[in-house]
Amino acid sequence: MELSNVEGDKYRSYLHEEEEKNTKWRYGAPPNYDVVNKLFEEERTKVWPPGSLEEKVQNLVKTWEMEIFHKERLEDFKTIDTKKYVFSLNGKEALTMEGIQKLGGGYNPQLQTSLPEEFRCYDPDKETSESSHRAFTTTFPRGFALEVLKVYTGPPEIVYKFRHWGYNEGPFKGHAPTGELVEFYGMAIFEVDEEMKIVRVEFFYDRGELLGGLLKGATMDSSALEAASSCPFLRNTG
Repeated sequence: MELSNVEGDKYRSYLHEEEEKNTKWRYGAPPNYDVVNKLFEEERTKVWPPGSLEEKVQNLVKTWEMEIFHKERLEDFKTIDTKKYVFSLNGKEALTMEGIQKLGGGYNPQLQTSLPEEFRCYDPDKETSESSHRAFTTTFPRGFALEVLKVYTGPPEIVYKFRHWGYNEGPFKGHAPTGELVEFYGMAIFEVDEEMKIVRVEFFYDRGELLGGLLKGATMDSSALEAASSCPFLRNTG
């Protein structure tokens, strides 16, 4: 279970290698993870030994996440078999790559909900990949860090527990930032084929643990919200 060594990023592959020179990046250039890597290294609760299964799984997940959010063309994906790949959240119907694109990409597949529309503080049916990414990079200017806490089984069906966290230092959906830590925990299953390409992903977590922490701030008026959100750094991402 190996990912290629990446110059410039300790945790993600397929960013700066020669084979990526023709990759079409969603925001014009490869993302820079320096800020969120700093947050990760300062506040992670686990430091896995180099070469361990846990480290390899953690790097695989970070690389998968990078490709999902930043690579525009399916042919540029290296971690996924895009023809077989399916994604599901909390036991919902699995989405193919085509289904993910129809849903808008970005955070939308990870934030699917059965809530009635009037109760949705974040509505994946109305967000695009760009608006979704802008919302979270604005509210988490230092990024949204990820760590693997435990790996229960290795390939071909990887089962692991994870923690995602960041600091609510920018507005979110009309709510002022609180500066507080926002985090949630979950479980995931990654099924890989004989070439270590991901063919199935299942996540299990409570999206309310994330969104609830972003709605604590006071409601902002439209002028203050526009000023606060006018310059999102889409390439500095978690």
